[in-house]
Amino acid sequence: MDQDTDARMDELSQVMQVRREKLDELRSRGIEPYAYNFDSSTTAVQASESFATAEEGGRLDEGGDGESVRLAGRIVSWRGHGKSAFAHIEDGSGSIQLYLKKDVLGDESFDTLDLIDLGDWIGIEGVLFRTRTGESTVRVTNWTLLSKSLRPLPFGKVEVDADTGERTYHSGFSDQETRYRQRYADLAVHPEVRDVFRTRAHIIREIRTFLDDEGFLEVETPALQPLYGGATARPFVTRHNTLDRTMYLRIADELYLKRLVVGGLDRVYEITKDFRNEGVDRSHNPEFTMAEWYQAFSDYEDQMELVERMMVQVVDRVTGTRTLPFGDHDISVEPPFRRIRLVDSLSEALDADVDDLSDDDLRDRAEALSIPELDGAGRGKLIDKLFGELVEPGLIQPTFVLDHPKELSPLAKEKRGEPHLTERFEMYLAGMEIFNAFSELNDPLDQRERFQAQMGLRAAGDDEAQQLDEDYLRALEYGMPPTGGVGLGVDRLVMVMTNQPSIRDVILFPTLRDTE
Repeated sequence: MDQDTDARMDELSQVMQVRREKLDELRSRGIEPYAYNFDSSTTAVQASESFATAEEGGRLDEGGDGESVRLAGRIVSWRGHGKSAFAHIEDGSGSIQLYLKKDVLGDESFDTLDLIDLGDWIGIEGVLFRTRTGESTVRVTNWTLLSKSLRPLPFGKVEVDADTGERTYHSGFSDQETRYRQRYADLAVHPEVRDVFRTRAHIIREIRTFLDDEGFLEVETPALQPLYGGATARPFVTRHNTLDRTMYLRIADELYLKRLVVGGLDRVYEITKDFRNEGVDRSHNPEFTMAEWYQAFSDYEDQMELVERMMVQVVDRVTGTRTLPFGDHDISVEPPFRRIRLVDSLSEALDADVDDLSDDDLRDRAEALSIPELDGAGRGKLIDKLFGELVEPGLIQPTFVLDHPKELSPLAKEKRGEPHLTERFEMYLAGMEIFNAFSELNDPLDQRERFQAQMGLRAAGDDEAQQLDEDYLRALEYGMPPTGGVGLGVDRLVMVMTNQPSIRDVILFPTLRDTE
């Protein structure tokens, strides 16, 4: 550690020691610092709103007081003034000001406030009124300690405008990686971070509502699988001791969901965690949330129309607008979305027809761009990596990228009239793939040949190529109707809809490297 870090740690240790001494003093006075419960009658925001309503309706008493309330929250600010004090407490809804006065609380109760610190949780009872600065406030008549904070939260500074009473927060918790590691502290001191995760929950709820209203059935499929598949990715590997077999955390839900379509559940979906043993960057986390759905008797054209409708409905209901600010861009979620063909757009970027380039030509161009992880890459992966480098970053507005090469899409049907391509689309927003969809391959003989080709790629060194799944092939042999399927990267959609630059900003507990 450097000298500055040593000094900070020493200061923290001293502060925590003082708080421990306060804890001991509370107990010596017969005050239990960790309560079992508290019966609140309202929340901070509800209290302020009900007081404003009572004011407007002329229902305050002669002294301008409102109703009596009971509520609980964490102390986030404190200003002592001799025989009185102002504080703010914050609960899940927001914050409200408290006014604590010695001649109201009594000597013993008021003096005990000297043992209270920022971060402590208290329950209060009191009467609502409005201060001269116009802020709705609780005149506290009784208070109870609910939980003593032994470690100081990094609240930073709060500036209060003397004229308006408006509060401006300056964070004391600016190191981003520490915020990810200590998300509990990040949430405690940054209300805007809590809002991101409330919005995330709202987005997932609206996705679920949309699919339910479309007649899809929500199902659950195994997270721990004897054979992984449904995507090109490296798995996490574990061992089942009782069965004495290797198992894998799923990399996708696809193959199990399509088994259900074979079984007669013709519209199914799942919103769940998937796991891919891959690197970490601004748009990738090894554990992530996917929504996948499969609809019998549809193809990828039908699913493009469904994705457009889903995007519009989810964005409308969550944000109330169809223009999403993201970084320096304003993204318009107004259908119809732009459509481009993958090979055509890459040919334009390369200034050469991709179909005329050999595998060696593609590899040379990828190496010239210093694209990583080319070992064992076949033609499909080379095209995918070149596309990701040259085209993908410019796809800011909603864009469907259509008709991927067959080598890149082992689970998709051939493109009608162009058998070297497949009926597949990826939908991009803000330079990131958000949706991936196929007209699903339902010919078991063709599927077997595709799996075998993937096994050839694995033998050549591509450890992300898919494995041959005999049970899935057996399911297809029973007959799967024409089916359109879609995978949605929920975390990335939340990034765009909440204007967050990294996937780690929308995952409560992201995967991080070990600290030293």
